[in-house]
Amino acid sequence: MDCPRCKGVMAHDVFEDLRDDTGSLFFMGWRCITCGEILDPVIANNRESRPKPLLGRSRKKFATQLSSTTAIQR
Repeated sequence: MDCPRCKGVMAHDVFEDLRDDTGSLFFMGWRCITCGEILDPVIANNRESRPKPLLGRSRKKFATQLSSTTAIQR
């Protein structure tokens, strides 16, 4: 498995979570040997469900709308 951040090698690892409220102290995941990125099923699911960034002109139009709205509110 390749690291999504640096494209380095990921190693399977067991992690401790002492503040987990589900009653489970340990969880399985992947850790990047190069940069230390941690990836587990919860993190992967949250990254997949987040909306994609705006690209191209639509992004510029959206940013312009935000800046003009902010100027009006001041």
